[in-house]
Amino acid sequence: MVEKGLKLEVEKLEAEAGKTFTFDKVLMVGEGKDIKVGKPYLEGAKVEAKVLEQKKDKKIVTFKKKAKKRYERTIGHRQPITSIEITEIKA
Repeated sequence: MVEKGLKLEVEKLEAEAGKTFTFDKVLMVGEGKDIKVGKPYLEGAKVEAKVLEQKKDKKIVTFKKKAKKRYERTIGHRQPITSIEITEIKA
């Protein structure tokens, strides 16, 4: 669930920092008794977000070892992510 002004970190989006990104595949809009649900998406519903920055997430370290074989391997990975702020919800 998102609301106006919410800051999120999502998987990398193809957008530059400072630009606006539009999510056009919206599944559900509303709260309480005023809920609209799509099948699978709502027609004409959009969520606009401002891209704050492109960065990398924390490093995840994986360690592999095989007993009695002198095999050890360390692997690190940093997932690219995008920080966004929700600016408008159009239903």
